Amino acid sequence: MKNQVKTSTAIQVIDRVVTLLDALSRYQEPVSLKELALATSLHPSTAHRILNDLVTTRLVDRSESGLYRLGMRLLELGNVVKSRLDVREAALDFMRGLHKSTQQTINLSVRQGDEIVYIDRAFSERSGMQVVRAIGGRAPLHLTSTGKLFLSLDDAKAIRSYAMRTGLAGHNKNSITDLAKLEKELAAVRENGYARDNEELELGVRCMAAGIRDDSGKMIAGLSISAPADRLQEAWLGDLIETANEISSSLGFVPRL
Repeated sequence: MKNQVKTSTAIQVIDRVVTLLDALSRYQEPVSLKELALATSLHPSTAHRILNDLVTTRLVDRSESGLYRLGMRLLELGNVVKSRLDVREAALDFMRGLHKSTQQTINLSVRQGDEIVYIDRAFSERSGMQVVRAIGGRAPLHLTSTGKLFLSLDDAKAIRSYAMRTGLAGHNKNSITDLAKLEKELAAVRENGYARDNEELELGVRCMAAGIRDDSGKMIAGLSISAPADRLQEAWLGDLIETANEISSSLGFVPRL
């Protein structure tokens, strides 16, 4: 019974937060607490309390005169979501084409903190490999081909910090758990422009990955081929890189000459 009450209260708070954010979105100019309370039918003290929390988290901005408007963090979060939605939409047909030519699982992943998140996949039962990470699944950066791509963009200090935070925990005997070995691996990724996972995340599964960049040149995702360890073909690497480049081009990326 207590859990039900807590759940009901939490849902009520979320509803009020959304109501306030929706109300703020309808105003072109900063608005007063009184106007927001009237617009949302919330008691002024309730609206004030919630707005204070939203200001603290930068979801709402408050001016010195006490007026409120939507905060910059919403723009930041919106841009993150937009980039993911855009890259998924842009990549899907290309991913299907690469899957058709290789008959292997094609993954689209993005970085989130110290992990990659799988946001889309093209595969079939004929690939001969069980899908080990579902869409929405996560994996450590240093154990995955796409994760290594993202880590290779970090400077030495950031890589050491990552190693300290994660302890470079391994999943099996092939996992890279030594910082010096990881740094050497990342140097090779920078030189080659692609990355590999040699059964470091899952025994029996090897991967290769290439980066996808947006119109600003920022790497926003990784495209990878996963295959049974004895079936991964080097001939697919060129097709993988070409496909990643085509997706980048569709997002507006123009390589420097």
